[in-house]
Amino acid sequence: MQQQTISITAIASISPLGNTPESIWENYLNENHCFTEHDLDHKKTYVAKLDTNLEEVVEVLRESDNKYKSLDKSVLYAMVASRKAMQNAGWTPKDIFGINIGSSRGATDLFEKHYQDYLETGKAQTLASPTTTLGNISSWVAHDLQSSGPEISHSITCSTALHAVLNGVAWLRAGMADKFLVGGSEAPLTDFTIAQMRALKIYSNSEEIYPNRALDLDKKQNTMILGEGAGVCCLEIGKKENALAFIEGIGYATEILEHNISISAEATCFQKSMKMALENTDLSEVDVIVMHAPGTIKGDLTEYRAIEKIFGATLPLLTTNKWKIGHTFGASGILSMELAILMMRHNTFIGVPFAEAQIQTKPIKKVLINAVGFGGNAVSILLSV
Repeated sequence: MQQQTISITAIASISPLGNTPESIWENYLNENHCFTEHDLDHKKTYVAKLDTNLEEVVEVLRESDNKYKSLDKSVLYAMVASRKAMQNAGWTPKDIFGINIGSSRGATDLFEKHYQDYLETGKAQTLASPTTTLGNISSWVAHDLQSSGPEISHSITCSTALHAVLNGVAWLRAGMADKFLVGGSEAPLTDFTIAQMRALKIYSNSEEIYPNRALDLDKKQNTMILGEGAGVCCLEIGKKENALAFIEGIGYATEILEHNISISAEATCFQKSMKMALENTDLSEVDVIVMHAPGTIKGDLTEYRAIEKIFGATLPLLTTNKWKIGHTFGASGILSMELAILMMRHNTFIGVPFAEAQIQTKPIKKVLINAVGFGGNAVSILLSV
């Protein structure tokens, strides 16, 4: 059945790469990573933080409204990105649009601070609950944009942002909305979050030039590093003249887990999600796959095997951005979509500097984006220009 076209009329983000298309693309063109060392979880730890200029942008927003002073960074990041996306798409408060911005962990920094205060004083602060609920990301974005459509926030771990895209597509194709703002936001650079990743034995201890070894399929240790940021895109029903890209296919799957963070040896969930996203597409038309590839041994290898299962001997160009900006959990899928759109718009493949060299031999017209999270929930989105 031929589904109605979905246009992406804007995409905006705030991350260690910047928050303008020009600065983000410029950062992708160089081979430097965005990791710096900070004192987290009682030791020097690599993370990918916003730079001081972007931190200033966030603080200006926080100070602009007395109500914003009590909000978590994950909410403020989403608001910064959403303002820019709405402006770029030409939407106004008179437009009725839905909002679905999710997060893996939500207001983790604020929650940890409120809980610490409770341990020390025996009392919870008045705004502790409303400012740490997961739903407050979309609801505050809606308040800031003065929108009147439906608001949804959810957590489906690291595939959260791409699940938001799925939701937006479903609402649009069901005729329940004409426009939807979708994405993810994450501010996970806290002591307790890092400690949890270390407890799982997946956080990087690498001292190599590139400490996150995403897409290094021969690595002998896990090298995941956390980053922060938010990304959103504007979806509209139909083929719009101002579209940056079109959603050609969507796929999703969940596999039964043997362990809380396990994934099968050939990532069955990814095989199913990719197959669904590609059901109306000749595999030879897929030019690039932006992989989830978090930099863990099993995560990278199982996804690669799943791609081999689907594409056989002739693989598309493969890449990921986690070697550069780390894993932004619930925001990672939308930042991968941003990379995909930039590669198509500039017709330039951005590879991984330490991975086996791949040569672009044809224009980049179609890109597949993968994301998966704890719980074995995979999403694949096929974009075209």
